[in-house]
Amino acid sequence: QVHLVESGGGLVQAGGSLRLSCAASGSIRSINSMGWYRQAPGKQRELVASFTTGGSTNYADSVKGRFTISRDNAKNTVDLQMNSLKPEDTAVYYCKAVMALTTTLYAYSYWGQGTQVTVSS
Repeated sequence: QVHLVESGGGLVQAGGSLRLSCAASGSIRSINSMGWYRQAPGKQRELVASFTTGGSTNYADSVKGRFTISRDNAKNTVDLQMNSLKPEDTAVYYCKAVMALTTTLYAYSYWGQGTQVTVSS
């Protein structure tokens, strides 16, 4: 069994900052990639930022220059530092990891439960 636990969401005024953290735990054999997605009301879930299998980073155009993703491979964690937040950043933020477990041959996608980020104008 594996768990992805997110923390750090909350309410912040426009222009403020928040830091999200995600920790993966359980019978993990390897982690191919980790990243953050978000889903606003009435909209589809979208990529915010992620590490690829090769270790490079991807950012949504809307967050480039404001958000920074970081990863600690030893701790199986991925963080998202969000600066200069805007009301349009309001959404539920989800951590996603593509992982192979000790009981699986292949890697699969796993999602956290989500954490609410609300940016007031």
